Amino acid sequence: MDLLVFGPHPDDIEIGIAGIVARHAAEGAQVGLCDLTGGEMGSNGTVPERIAEGEAARKVLGAAWRENLGWPDREIGKDPGHVEQAASFVRRHRPKAVAIPYWSDRHPDHVAASEVLTEAIFNAGLRRYTKAEGEAWKPDWICYYFLNNAAEPSFVVDVTSYYEQKRQALDCHVSQFHPTKSGARTRLNIPLFRQLIESRDAQFGARAGVQWAEGIIVRELLLRAGVLR
Repeated sequence: MDLLVFGPHPDDIEIGIAGIVARHAAEGAQVGLCDLTGGEMGSNGTVPERIAEGEAARKVLGAAWRENLGWPDREIGKDPGHVEQAASFVRRHRPKAVAIPYWSDRHPDHVAASEVLTEAIFNAGLRRYTKAEGEAWKPDWICYYFLNNAAEPSFVVDVTSYYEQKRQALDCHVSQFHPTKSGARTRLNIPLFRQLIESRDAQFGARAGVQWAEGIIVRELLLRAGVLR
């Protein structure tokens, strides 16, 4: 597995990092997606609907597979077994890089997911951590992507050629982003939310000299071979 991406809810991967997923898949990387919950506490959509929408988005983005761990929504990290399960998942798939939500966000579930997954990925690399199944595995990179909040990224990835796929993947989540007469009105299903996503990606892109880019934060120092390359 080249890239493993975790999302707290079935639409979070698309909001934060869909362009990077699509680009890596198009360039031949093996990309897997994992949603922690079914998003059952959301105002709109049922769990089966949201899982189906996520699978439709996976096909649009070209990822190899998508799994849902079925953790209770709004309970991320409150069960000690979540760390163990996530560590086992990492060991099983042995990814070179893992992408998880940025640790500062307005949504408590996104913050909790970042904390739990950071701990789980670290534990997965410990040979003597026996609570998780499988042999120890340490990814080369832990990458943090933005959902609601944003900060100065460590680097950005040009996703200009894949931005239409990101839009199409977001559109797959009909229950969340498209208002209906019977559904509740939320911050997700008004045009301003899509504007929020696109303005962030446009700003990162403009600063880097491209049309669209997604930002990533890493805690490790970035090493270059020299100042000229």
